[in-house]
Amino acid sequence: MYYLTSEASFDAAHFLSGYAGKCSNLHGHRWRVILKINTDSLQEEGQQRGMITDFGDIKSALKQETDYFDHTFIFEKNTLKDATIKALTDEDFLMRPVDFRPTAESFAKYFFDKFAGYGFNVDEVTVYETPNNCASYRRD
Repeated sequence: MYYLTSEASFDAAHFLSGYAGKCSNLHGHRWRVILKINTDSLQEEGQQRGMITDFGDIKSALKQETDYFDHTFIFEKNTLKDATIKALTDEDFLMRPVDFRPTAESFAKYFFDKFAGYGFNVDEVTVYETPNNCASYRRD
Protein backbone atom coordinates (compact mmCIF):
# COMPACT_ATOMS: atom_id res chain seq x y z
CA MET A 1 0.00 0.00 0.00
CA TYR A 2 1.25 3.47 -0.91
CA TYR A 3 0.43 6.48 1.26
CA LEU A 4 0.69 10.17 0.58
CA THR A 5 0.31 12.80 3.31
CA SER A 6 -0.06 16.56 3.09
CA GLU A 7 -1.21 19.21 5.52
CA ALA A 8 -2.46 22.77 5.82
CA SER A 9 -3.60 24.97 8.67
CA PHE A 10 -5.96 27.81 9.43
CA ASP A 11 -6.66 30.15 12.33
CA ALA A 12 -10.24 30.45 13.51
CA ALA A 13 -12.42 31.04 16.55
CA HIS A 14 -15.20 28.81 17.83
CA PHE A 15 -17.05 27.79 20.98
CA LEU A 16 -18.86 24.66 22.10
CA SER A 17 -22.49 25.30 22.85
CA GLY A 18 -23.77 23.33 25.83
CA TYR A 19 -20.30 22.45 27.05
CA ALA A 20 -19.63 22.79 30.80
CA GLY A 21 -16.11 24.17 30.75
CA LYS A 22 -13.75 26.74 29.29
CA CYS A 23 -14.52 25.75 25.70
CA SER A 24 -18.05 27.11 26.07
CA ASN A 25 -16.42 30.55 25.75
CA LEU A 26 -15.41 32.02 22.42
CA HIS A 27 -11.74 31.17 21.79
CA GLY A 28 -9.38 30.51 18.91
CA HIS A 29 -7.06 27.83 17.60
CA ARG A 30 -4.49 27.26 14.91
CA TRP A 31 -6.22 24.26 13.36
CA ARG A 32 -3.93 21.82 11.51
CA VAL A 33 -5.47 19.48 8.92
CA ILE A 34 -3.51 16.42 7.79
CA LEU A 35 -4.80 14.50 4.78
CA LYS A 36 -3.56 10.97 4.15
CA ILE A 37 -4.53 9.16 0.94
CA ASN A 38 -3.62 5.67 -0.24
CA THR A 39 -3.58 3.31 -3.17
CA ASP A 40 -2.45 -0.21 -3.95
CA SER A 41 -0.67 0.81 -7.14
CA LEU A 42 0.91 3.88 -8.67
CA GLN A 43 -0.18 5.46 -11.92
CA GLU A 44 1.52 3.75 -14.84
CA GLU A 45 1.23 6.34 -17.61
CA GLY A 46 1.36 10.02 -18.33
CA GLN A 47 2.69 12.93 -16.37
CA GLN A 48 1.81 11.34 -13.03
CA ARG A 49 3.51 8.01 -13.81
CA GLY A 50 5.02 6.63 -10.61
CA MET A 51 2.77 8.76 -8.39
CA ILE A 52 -0.42 8.31 -6.42
CA THR A 53 -1.42 11.78 -7.56
CA ASP A 54 0.24 15.14 -8.00
CA PHE A 55 1.05 16.85 -4.69
CA GLY A 56 -0.17 20.07 -6.34
CA ASP A 57 -3.69 18.66 -6.61
CA ILE A 58 -3.73 17.74 -2.94
CA LYS A 59 -2.25 21.08 -1.85
CA SER A 60 -4.85 22.92 -3.94
CA ALA A 61 -7.75 21.03 -2.32
CA LEU A 62 -6.28 21.54 1.15
CA LYS A 63 -5.79 25.24 0.53
CA GLN A 64 -9.31 25.73 -0.81
CA GLU A 65 -10.94 23.96 2.13
CA THR A 66 -8.78 25.48 4.88
CA ASP A 67 -8.86 29.00 3.39
CA TYR A 68 -12.65 28.88 3.66
CA PHE A 69 -12.32 28.78 7.47
CA ASP A 70 -9.20 30.91 7.89
CA HIS A 71 -9.67 33.91 10.20
CA THR A 72 -13.37 33.26 10.70
CA PHE A 73 -15.75 32.60 13.55
CA ILE A 74 -17.04 29.03 13.22
CA PHE A 75 -20.23 28.17 15.04
CA GLU A 76 -22.80 25.41 15.04
CA LYS A 77 -26.06 26.45 13.41
CA ASN A 78 -28.89 27.30 15.81
CA THR A 79 -26.57 27.94 18.78
CA LEU A 80 -26.53 31.75 18.59
CA LYS A 81 -29.37 34.19 18.94
CA ASP A 82 -30.48 35.93 15.74
CA ALA A 83 -29.59 39.27 17.35
CA THR A 84 -26.03 38.05 17.98
CA ILE A 85 -25.61 36.92 14.39
CA LYS A 86 -27.02 40.23 13.15
CA ALA A 87 -24.69 42.26 15.40
CA LEU A 88 -21.63 40.30 14.26
CA THR A 89 -22.72 40.57 10.63
CA ASP A 90 -23.24 44.33 11.03
CA GLU A 91 -19.64 44.53 12.30
CA ASP A 92 -18.47 42.69 9.15
CA PHE A 93 -17.18 39.65 11.03
CA LEU A 94 -16.68 36.67 8.74
CA MET A 95 -18.70 33.80 10.17
CA ARG A 96 -18.94 30.19 9.10
CA PRO A 97 -21.99 28.36 10.44
CA VAL A 98 -21.62 24.57 10.28
CA ASP A 99 -24.11 21.71 10.70
CA PHE A 100 -22.03 20.05 13.43
CA ARG A 101 -20.48 20.88 16.78
CA PRO A 102 -17.10 22.37 15.80
CA THR A 103 -14.87 19.87 17.57
CA ALA A 104 -11.66 18.36 16.22
CA GLU A 105 -13.49 15.03 15.88
CA SER A 106 -16.30 16.54 13.81
CA PHE A 107 -13.87 18.51 11.67
CA ALA A 108 -11.88 15.33 10.94
CA LYS A 109 -15.03 13.69 9.51
CA TYR A 110 -16.04 16.91 7.72
CA PHE A 111 -12.69 17.20 5.94
CA PHE A 112 -12.59 13.45 5.21
CA ASP A 113 -15.88 13.77 3.33
CA LYS A 114 -14.75 16.95 1.54
CA PHE A 115 -11.51 15.41 0.27
CA ALA A 116 -13.26 12.19 -0.74
CA GLY A 117 -15.54 14.46 -2.80
CA TYR A 118 -12.47 15.64 -4.71
CA GLY A 119 -11.95 12.03 -5.77
CA PHE A 120 -9.03 11.27 -3.47
CA ASN A 121 -8.86 7.78 -1.98
CA VAL A 122 -8.79 9.18 1.56
CA ASP A 123 -7.29 6.89 4.17
CA GLU A 124 -7.45 9.25 7.14
CA VAL A 125 -7.83 12.90 8.12
CA THR A 126 -6.34 14.21 11.34
CA VAL A 127 -7.22 17.61 12.78
CA TYR A 128 -5.07 19.21 15.45
CA GLU A 129 -6.86 21.71 17.64
CA THR A 130 -3.73 22.45 19.63
CA PRO A 131 -0.11 21.39 19.05
CA ASN A 132 -0.62 18.41 21.40
CA ASN A 133 -4.25 17.39 20.83
CA CYS A 134 -5.80 15.97 17.69
CA ALA A 135 -8.59 13.77 16.42
CA SER A 136 -8.62 11.49 13.40
CA TYR A 137 -11.29 10.00 11.20
CA ARG A 138 -10.93 7.00 8.96
CA ARG A 139 -13.61 4.91 7.36
CA ASP A 140 -12.97 1.21 7.93
